[in-house]
Amino acid sequence: MSTPEQVVDGLFALYERHGDEDYIGEPVSQLEHMSQAAGLALAEGYDDEVVLAAFFHDIGHLCEGVDMGGYGVVSHERVGAECLRRCGFGERMAKLVEYHVEAKRYLVLRQPGYFERLSEASRRTLEYQGGVMSEEEADAFERDPLCAVSLRMRVWDEEAKLEWVPVMDLGVLRAKALALLA
Repeated sequence: MSTPEQVVDGLFALYERHGDEDYIGEPVSQLEHMSQAAGLALAEGYDDEVVLAAFFHDIGHLCEGVDMGGYGVVSHERVGAECLRRCGFGERMAKLVEYHVEAKRYLVLRQPGYFERLSEASRRTLEYQGGVMSEEEADAFERDPLCAVSLRMRVWDEEAKLEWVPVMDLGVLRAKALALLA
């Protein structure tokens, strides 16, 4: 059985190996994008589980998987959530990672003009992610206790694409991850 330190080392090794890779057609790297998302969650005062979910929200792109036509890994949200579950993180954090794509699908349905504001890469990947939510799916999503924070994560996901923003201290995130696994 792996220790929490070994688990966290393994997760952060993915960022060491793949973090400098292009973030699916955006002007930032994978690591820059995920660091910015975590920084936004931290700045808004969210708890460690949400901050880490924001950091790990796209970890599925760093795992092995089927390619979405040059736009990352198919079902990366589920791949990432399952990776976090296997590592021993809580269901809330895993679901937040999974739901960041559901939030996009929801916002395209419910928020006029949202689709047009998405980056080209986000528009392209929507097709692979199930397209626009149905009314029934949206009603169910609205009843989910994680809906509101999932929508915030989606905002951070869209905002976390700025060039020249320094990567946050990964030691802070490692410590948060270790504390959650302790």
